[in-house]
Amino acid sequence: MARQHTLEGKRALVTGGSRGIGAAIAKRFAEEGADIAFSYSSSIGAAEEVTKQIVSMGKRAFAFQADQGTPEQVA
Repeated sequence: MARQHTLEGKRALVTGGSRGIGAAIAKRFAEEGADIAFSYSSSIGAAEEVTKQIVSMGKRAFAFQADQGTPEQVA
């Protein structure tokens, strides 16, 4: 029996998704079927790698640079 993707057709927003726990969460949500948007602070290379991994799963991914502690950048 094929495994059901519980987040198929959903979208997830992950803050700090380019490294560590945030990257693991973003990739796990993608494995469960969600398209992913995630922020990163400064590591564009890591963000590009996570984006590439998510796209290789057949999901959409969008990385954007923003400091979540700065209201102007969040807006």
